[in-house]
Amino acid sequence: MRLRSGTFAACCVAVEVLGVALFLRGFFPAPVRSSSGSEQPPEPPAPEPAAGASSNWTKLPPPLFSKVVIMLIDALRDDFVFGSKGVKFMPYTTYLVEKGASHNFVAEAKPPTVTMPRIKALMTGGLPGFIDVIRNLNSPAVWEDNVLTRAKAAGKRIIFYGDDTWVKLFPKHFVEYDGTTSFFVSDYTEVDDNVTRHLDTVLQRQDWDMLILHYLGLDHIGHISGPSSPLIGRKLSEMDGVLMKTHTALLAQEKKTRLPTLLVLCGDHGMSEMGGHGASSPEEVNTPLLLISSAFERKPGDIRRPARVQQTDLAPTLAVGLGLPIPKHSVGCLLFPVMQGTALRQQLRFLHLNAVQLSRLLRENLPSYEKEPGFEQFKMSERLHGNWIRLHLEENNSEVLFNLGSKARRQYLDALRNLSLSLSRQVTQYDIYSMVVGTVVMLEVLSLLLLSVPQALGSKAELDMPLWSPVSPLLFYLLLLVLLAVHVTVCTSAESSCYFCSLPWLAAGGVMTLISALLCAVLSALTKASVDAQRLRENPGHSKSKWSDMELLIFLGTVGHAVSLGASSFVEEEHQTWYFFVNTLCLALCYEAYQTCFLGADGEPPCCQHMEGGCDSTAPMWDGKPGCDVLEFGQAHRSPTALDRPQGRDRWLVLVSPWLTLACCRLLRALNTTGVQGAHRPGLGHWLASSDHRVELSVLAALSLLVIFALVQSRCSRASRVAMALGLLGVYCYRAAIGSVLFPWQQDNKDISKGVVEARFVYVFVLGILFSGTKDLLKSQVTAAASRVRAVGLWEIHSGFVLLAALLSRPHNLPVLVSSLAVQAVMAKFIWKPLRHEAAEVTVMHYWFGQAFFYFQGNSNNMATVDVSAGFVGLDMYMAFPAALLTLFATYMGPVLWASHLLNFLSSEADSRSALSRACFCYALVCSLPACTYIVLVTSLRYHLFIWSVFSPKLLYEGTHLLITAAVCVVFTAMDQTHTKP
Repeated sequence: MRLRSGTFAACCVAVEVLGVALFLRGFFPAPVRSSSGSEQPPEPPAPEPAAGASSNWTKLPPPLFSKVVIMLIDALRDDFVFGSKGVKFMPYTTYLVEKGASHNFVAEAKPPTVTMPRIKALMTGGLPGFIDVIRNLNSPAVWEDNVLTRAKAAGKRIIFYGDDTWVKLFPKHFVEYDGTTSFFVSDYTEVDDNVTRHLDTVLQRQDWDMLILHYLGLDHIGHISGPSSPLIGRKLSEMDGVLMKTHTALLAQEKKTRLPTLLVLCGDHGMSEMGGHGASSPEEVNTPLLLISSAFERKPGDIRRPARVQQTDLAPTLAVGLGLPIPKHSVGCLLFPVMQGTALRQQLRFLHLNAVQLSRLLRENLPSYEKEPGFEQFKMSERLHGNWIRLHLEENNSEVLFNLGSKARRQYLDALRNLSLSLSRQVTQYDIYSMVVGTVVMLEVLSLLLLSVPQALGSKAELDMPLWSPVSPLLFYLLLLVLLAVHVTVCTSAESSCYFCSLPWLAAGGVMTLISALLCAVLSALTKASVDAQRLRENPGHSKSKWSDMELLIFLGTVGHAVSLGASSFVEEEHQTWYFFVNTLCLALCYEAYQTCFLGADGEPPCCQHMEGGCDSTAPMWDGKPGCDVLEFGQAHRSPTALDRPQGRDRWLVLVSPWLTLACCRLLRALNTTGVQGAHRPGLGHWLASSDHRVELSVLAALSLLVIFALVQSRCSRASRVAMALGLLGVYCYRAAIGSVLFPWQQDNKDISKGVVEARFVYVFVLGILFSGTKDLLKSQVTAAASRVRAVGLWEIHSGFVLLAALLSRPHNLPVLVSSLAVQAVMAKFIWKPLRHEAAEVTVMHYWFGQAFFYFQGNSNNMATVDVSAGFVGLDMYMAFPAALLTLFATYMGPVLWASHLLNFLSSEADSRSALSRACFCYALVCSLPACTYIVLVTSLRYHLFIWSVFSPKLLYEGTHLLITAAVCVVFTAMDQTHTKP
């Protein structure tokens, strides 16, 4: 069976997407219902260790507080409260921190630092999985035991206002609620006013026990303009006023109750210096935690500095404070200062309940739990506690009793810390079987791609798939039976849940059939490659195996990048790898241009052979006949002949073009600092985005939009030129409307509007240009001048993507878009065409530049650099699919625009019929190699210290990039099919 190499590559990448999905589902297993969940009746509390005494406390201790108010400010960093911003904008909060009745902590939020998993951590005390980054978009109900479920079961009335994620996580828990969507980041005013408007009424009422307020405005400001925006100060002042109002009302209510109230001020996560969150930088994980109550009155001179705790410590503390059982899955430790004012026996009782809960959880999760230092300390603490109880019941009030109690308390606190640490290390449970199945699929596809390289990149761009040889059916059925037997064995003997085993038999059998077919195809391709190699050895005179310098650079770069992903530092600083590759590529092109333009025929590399008539005359001969469908390395690059070589001024332009590209890339590195090492250093983009330099940013944005029009309009139709001009004008109007840039006549800082109308104005022109390009593509199928019409249509589609990219890019990033278009124009006119690079080489260069421009935008391999605000440009309400699509395009606009330009460039070539197919295959290969390698490396490093903070986010990026590659390959294949039609 013969296939076009592009069609073959598109099918392979589609199968790889399936393999990656299976692997991700096993690597990030979603929680399943447990028999020990919150729906089970609570276990009786553990009695006091008595050491033979006859009297024990067997019930839960009484509550410490009558009411609890949780005020959660989304993206509240610790320095917003304890730093200079807190002193300046939150005076009442600062007073409570320094002199008021409060205990203050810096709570560490474990990655992923996004809202939904952080809420789960606060209420359950557990550590959510990294897959919650994805599930954050559509939060399912919490099944784990948690404080709210316990409170509801105890008859406590809970009221909630704010982020509707709480309503999704805890359905039917609130007697009254008013939720607002957390994803419409353009709104930072009404989203908080909707919460505050209820306070005056609810704080005067007595019919509730818990009140939860979740404010989103601060997080939205961070996404829009970052932590340095002047809007941050105003929002902090607003939150300080809300805190003062709430605290004053609670103090007034305490006169009517016998117990004090508790006010909790906290953040779910912080925000990075770019305003995002999701990763593990100190700015994202360090959040303030203030516990405010009249029970915490301090003596004169009592200075309480914020202690470092875990965010999960709040759940057991709230449970004890409300007189509830500690959630079963909690790995948190009690915040001891909260109960420091109680009697020593009650303190030991609280600590013992927490230690018993943690030890039970450790026993369920770790077979060798008895060897853990925390468990040994717990047993020692219980013995000391029992001895203290015996002495206490004997009414012994001597100093010995006090010292023994203090020692037991210290031992408990040490045991709690070590138990919590041991549990935190054991929370990861991988679905190995699903991971192995996904990895096998990926490796089979990669092997098939590699074995198909000689034919797929040959002049015909076609390959044979001898899948149905006489031996194949028998081998296929044998493999299928073996795999099904293995599947049954694994699924019937698995002790833990497995996603792949839970699939219907039809789906699981389909995957096994696919694996068997792929393995047969790999064996067939391997057999054919062995036969071809044997024939090549028999005809050594026809082999020209020397690689050109460019081929060697491409090979070493692609393999070197894949191997480098095994080191955490290379993953964190991957942008440096691509910057190095692009710089090296520019230098190699400069050397090649010098060789071509100045050395003449004598200086040509001996491996470069001229190819005529679309067939390589030096290809190996089968049975004495020259072949035209097999690639020989060293023959892909067709050097220009003496007549085609650039002459006069053109050769100087060819020579200087790589240096201009190199200088442009070096300047772009200074615009956005990314990675871990340089993220804290402000770049030129930070300087431009600050409120003090809006004039400079406005001038730069206007000039960038003008240059974009100049670079794009020349190949567009007249109607598309007008649409492009009006669309780019609309882009500037949108940025002026939201206050990012200024109109010349605008003198104040007031926004003209929210920018919704302006953005939709641009969307109309984007859709118009895309429609015009699509119409031309369809017209090219029936018109005589098909090639010219098709070229115009493809360029107009490319122009539509450029206009959309200009709209979604932040103003300081518009020079990145300009540079991308300029480099594309220079390389196409003065490098790829004059030097006559083959389609495979041009494809890899486009891929490398696309990856470099991905990082030039300010992206990195952590989740915090994803610009969520781009998904809500032009939206006045939350719509999941458009928001996700816009965010995806805004994040990957660099690779997408370079892939679009590759399609335009190759379609304009005379031999575009085979060039598109070879380019599709090459693009699939260079993306598949690092993806497959990284999956193998992550599997071997799954217990690495940085698996969740470094390797897991990169895994999500690789999966998304592979999905985009699949879409690119489908488009290339579709265009290749239209080119092959007569």
